[in-house]
Amino acid sequence: MKNSGRALCLAIAALMTCSAARLTAQTVNTLSKKEMRQGWKLLFDGKDLQGWHPYLHPGEKPAWKVEDGTIMTDMPAKGGAEDLVTDEEYGNYELSLEWNIEEGGNSGIIFNIHEDPSHRATYFTGPEMQVLDNVKASDNKKENHLAGSLYDLIPADPKAVHPAGQWNQVKIRVDDEGHLAFWMNGKKVVETQLWTDQWKEMVAGSKFKNWKDFGTYKKGHIALQFHGGIVKFRNIKIRPLKG
Repeated sequence: MKNSGRALCLAIAALMTCSAARLTAQTVNTLSKKEMRQGWKLLFDGKDLQGWHPYLHPGEKPAWKVEDGTIMTDMPAKGGAEDLVTDEEYGNYELSLEWNIEEGGNSGIIFNIHEDPSHRATYFTGPEMQVLDNVKASDNKKENHLAGSLYDLIPADPKAVHPAGQWNQVKIRVDDEGHLAFWMNGKKVVETQLWTDQWKEMVAGSKFKNWKDFGTYKKGHIALQFHGGIVKFRNIKIRPLKG
């Protein structure tokens, strides 16, 4: 009886493990019924890069690929255009996604981007949520350059980030009134007000001070930054905020 009971327990444990694995597989790059009711929309289906294009180079080969249900940098791809941006523009929204970066890696999530040839890079107009290996990346010397920070402007709590090689869940919320907030792994790490005199003063003290259009747009494209190294993104979804 003891052996039979142990075998039954092992069988139940194996069944629960398989069920959990199936559930995890089902929830990656999908929306639950609750999320659909809340107005969430997937920006990546886990299969292809439909809905995205290289910044300023629509139709060209991106330096990104889809692998194992993630959008990831495609390092062997030579000559690929770099930052990957959404085809559509968004304003008054909440963005949710997960990222995973290699040791020493550096990337970012840039938003409210105005795509125009007069701005040669996404960060000429769009503020950035930093994506970084805080331990081994070279750009880890300033607090406001660490993962989750509003890059070069407001530091995030470094204790909120998971280390290189692990997934981090983040959320960016920006509304029509300019209220901006970041969350990382369930913890609010940044909060500020865009387009105010205080905001302008903060930008004037940053590396963005000479870019007159930086952080001025109320809607725009969303970008995944190519900064060298391997970074992966998944579960990218967005929902409009009620006015």
